[in-house]
Amino acid sequence: MTTVHIRQSTTVSLNRFVAALINFGPGRGEIFANGHGHWVRVNVRGDTWTDVTEGSSGARWERLRCDWSELNVVRLTTIDSNIWRPESGWVYSLTPARTAGRTSTWLSCARAAA
Repeated sequence: MTTVHIRQSTTVSLNRFVAALINFGPGRGEIFANGHGHWVRVNVRGDTWTDVTEGSSGARWERLRCDWSELNVVRLTTIDSNIWRPESGWVYSLTPARTAGRTSTWLSCARAAA
């Protein structure tokens, strides 16, 4: 499994950043620019998690569990996919930056081809 780590700072507030990550509604394509030909289906939703399937017009799809139960952490774990093995996924660890209105992001992405 390949793992990539990225550290980045953004002008988006922490709460707004988390809200964007867990938004699986019709506005998702406006938040994430690579959403052309992209579809999303929410399978089950809990208070701090969502089971969602996302796909593209190119017939690629991935079923994810998105969990935000841990403060300032959002985990997206692959449940099933036609391109990624289960347990692949993303972990966003977020902290408010010292400069007001900024967020420091630590992204860990682990992927293994199916």
